[in-house]
Amino acid sequence: MRQSATTSVDAPAARPRTIQSVDRAAALLNEIADSQRPPTVAELAETCGLNRSTTWRLLDTLDRHGLVERDPVSQRYTVGYAFLRIAASAAHDPVVRRARPVLEQLSLEAGETVNLAIAKRFDLVYVDQVDPPQIMAPNWLGRVVPLHATSSGKAFLAYLDEEERSALLGRRLERFTKTTITDRGALERELEAVRRDGYAISRGELEESLFGASAAVLAEQGRPLAVVSVWGPEHRVPRTRLPEVGRLTRAAAGQIEALLR
Repeated sequence: MRQSATTSVDAPAARPRTIQSVDRAAALLNEIADSQRPPTVAELAETCGLNRSTTWRLLDTLDRHGLVERDPVSQRYTVGYAFLRIAASAAHDPVVRRARPVLEQLSLEAGETVNLAIAKRFDLVYVDQVDPPQIMAPNWLGRVVPLHATSSGKAFLAYLDEEERSALLGRRLERFTKTTITDRGALERELEAVRRDGYAISRGELEESLFGASAAVLAEQGRPLAVVSVWGPEHRVPRTRLPEVGRLTRAAAGQIEALLR
């Protein structure tokens, strides 16, 4: 027994099997993603404990792969477009599992159907739905969200930059009902209100009888990770009730944000 214990003490500690350059690149990516304000090379080098030349080389490599982007004016770095593709291909099950209790509570509080939508490739797709007791609602699971004609889509669009919005919306905004927003200027004004209020509303814009409100679940940098929605027929979710429902979705989105961090 003593020999076994001695051998255990004298044995060299197991060395972590990591690649230094990958560790350093991962540290830079995490720091950029977690920063409230896009950092500079000097700030990243100091925070991550690297010299500037190493930091430059790593960032240049990440930039070539679309994993980071450098603003040509400010020289500050943000997470790159490639992460949208990576996130879109990731499984959504972990997000759904963590969000489910919040969605169930929201459905009870609002007394209406609640959905969770996640970006998948170039679309926003409903991945979970909770119906309150004694209410029969259409199943929206797996359905793609028309971005300009739903509260979910508008909550998502509001936190993308102008170039991303243009790419996702295309040239023409399709009309679904008489209240669908088809004018780009009007849509931009509505998205500005979403950012101000923290939630988006839909007044029969996809289907005339459906009204609802949605709020985006945001990453620390302010990018949308998912969207929480409450919706129902106009007689149960009239225009006068939309602000109340919007505030409920905003609070639920905040709870999910906390769970994902």
